[in-house]
Amino acid sequence: MTTLLISDLHLHPGAPEVADGFLRYLDGPARQAECLYLLGDIFEAWIGDDHRGEFETGILEALRRLSDAGTALYFMHGNRDFLVGEGFAEATGATLLGDPSVVELGGERVLLMHGDSLCTRDEAYMAFRAKARDFQWQAQILALPVEQRLALARDLRRQSGEANSTKAEDIMDVTPSEVERVMAEHGVRTLIHGHTHRPAVHELEVDGQPARRIVLGDWQPNRGWEVRVAPGLPPQLRDFPLSP
Repeated sequence: MTTLLISDLHLHPGAPEVADGFLRYLDGPARQAECLYLLGDIFEAWIGDDHRGEFETGILEALRRLSDAGTALYFMHGNRDFLVGEGFAEATGATLLGDPSVVELGGERVLLMHGDSLCTRDEAYMAFRAKARDFQWQAQILALPVEQRLALARDLRRQSGEANSTKAEDIMDVTPSEVERVMAEHGVRTLIHGHTHRPAVHELEVDGQPARRIVLGDWQPNRGWEVRVAPGLPPQLRDFPLSP
């Protein structure tokens, strides 16, 4: 059966077209798949499993319907939803994946990542990432009242937007040498990731062997992106309309 991989939906109540398109995706193509991998930044912000407003509850319930219907669901943290925890996994039936993770897709060992750890030239972001992945720091954030966490999430998004507006484009993209290093370390010839919002298939060499890096795109009100792995076929990057 088919395996699907998506990332960078940045779901939030202010983008109803994307959320509605995602719900249709869960009830349509994802129902026909054996597995669905969510490779991070599924939410624009996730302030903890204990905060579930009407919007978050609707998404969680749709994911649970999918997993109950028989599609295996996997979730990898992004830089926006790194506070997703076991409560989310229990509510949706998802399995939480480490970043990076090696899985078998179409008979091939494939490396899955969110992609932000590959952007090593962005030193300011890498420093924030190290802090955000620290369990002690996360525990301190989760101990704050919900309103303070919501305010912190707004501040972080604002600061990120302001910082990115002044950074060179290549700094916010992956570092080629880091890509090759990570792929060689894990002994793979295919890497699939998101984060950069630059969908493409890149041909490269790793340890003198041909390899490829597949970058997922970010979802827009009229368009979604996926990597589709069908039996006997290599992974295919494709976009599709979100409208009904």
